[in-house]
Amino acid sequence: MGAGAPRGAGGEVRDPGGLRASLAGLTTRGRSFLAAGVAAAVCAYVLGQSQLLRVGLLLVVLPLICVLTLHRTRHRVTSGRRLTPARVAAGSEARVQLRLENVSRVPTGLLMLQDRVPYVLGPRPRFVLDRVEAAGVREVSYRVRSDLRGRYPLGPLQLRLSDPFGLVELTRSFSTYDTLTVVPRTVPLPPVRMTGEANGYGDGARRSLALAGDDDVIPRTYRRGDDLRRVHWRSTARYGELMVRREETPQRSKATVLLDTRGAAYEGAGPDSAFEWAVSAAASTVLHVLEQGFSVRLLTDTGDSVPGEGGGFSAGGQESAEAAGLMMDTLAVVGHSDGAGLSRALEAVRGPGAGSGGDGLLIAFFGDLDDVQTEMAARMRQRSAAAVAFVLDSATWAGEPSRMEERLRRLREAGWTALAVPPGAAFAELWRQGGDLPLATGAATTGGPA
Repeated sequence: MGAGAPRGAGGEVRDPGGLRASLAGLTTRGRSFLAAGVAAAVCAYVLGQSQLLRVGLLLVVLPLICVLTLHRTRHRVTSGRRLTPARVAAGSEARVQLRLENVSRVPTGLLMLQDRVPYVLGPRPRFVLDRVEAAGVREVSYRVRSDLRGRYPLGPLQLRLSDPFGLVELTRSFSTYDTLTVVPRTVPLPPVRMTGEANGYGDGARRSLALAGDDDVIPRTYRRGDDLRRVHWRSTARYGELMVRREETPQRSKATVLLDTRGAAYEGAGPDSAFEWAVSAAASTVLHVLEQGFSVRLLTDTGDSVPGEGGGFSAGGQESAEAAGLMMDTLAVVGHSDGAGLSRALEAVRGPGAGSGGDGLLIAFFGDLDDVQTEMAARMRQRSAAAVAFVLDSATWAGEPSRMEERLRRLREAGWTALAVPPGAAFAELWRQGGDLPLATGAATTGGPA
């Protein structure tokens, strides 16, 4: 739970703007009291009525006393906020729990809490706490929900103080805030067999070292912390020092998920637009191939790669989960790029991080492609063991006849398994079609119909 310290020393709620800012906190009732008091004092002076003058002075002094009292009030309170979960899919709810603790020896009066929340997450939650005793704790919670992906700040928490007469109302803010990450919607994908995915694990798994027998073992010198069960006694006797077997290192298959973010490649906006469909499909693909044991990277048309710079792929184990989080966070905020072409993506796909021919699966989500960009996309296929392209035609999504048939044919001739994406298509079904179609392995091979 993140702890929030109020503005001011020692977690004390202070008036950051001085007495003048406190005077600005007069409510409509307080200003009315002042106006009535001044009017009564003027009438009393003109009419010579001393009793009316006393009433006027009372009406003027009472709001000023309330202002001074609240200005000098010191509530030493701390706050905390917990998000459950901190990363949520679009359309799902997250629970926000607020914790307020009075760390002073004096009980507080009436407190009104308001947490600052972006409008896309719903209305600002407000709570009223009647009284918090010394060292007392209060917890309240609310829920937020967004249909739009992104990163949204929650907070800072505001504490509103009011006098018993309702003449003055002051707002004090804590300094900290938390961030809610709304990632794209994802769908579970069916397992399909794609060329290049069996090299890492299973019956056809390749090992970095051969372990067919004792003659194939390549030992190394014992290091502190090595498991004694890995000691190779024959090598130990031969070299006269403790030797251990090397770790078996499985060769993990690689997969690159390429997302075309060019603004010129998509038309329309909103949750049902072609671009949002591509982002959601890319997120679903990333999670699926990670679950299948791939080393994965997310690549955009700008050449930016996640999780690592220079075309790095995710590792296994816990690092794979962290890489998945990084890629989902990237997709949560990805927007249209200003680029007009796929040249940087081509360089990244063909760069050192991509490996050499026959190693790796390439899954791409393209927007509109002209002749030049289609040729660049065709060249991306050369260093991949298999390549699947999902092409979103803006004309089709706008209800017009498709203009991509020739582009799809060119991609298939280059070795891609290319599928056109109709408006509102179910990605899981398209994914199944991509696995059922024969994956092309040469420049002259053509995939099935889109």
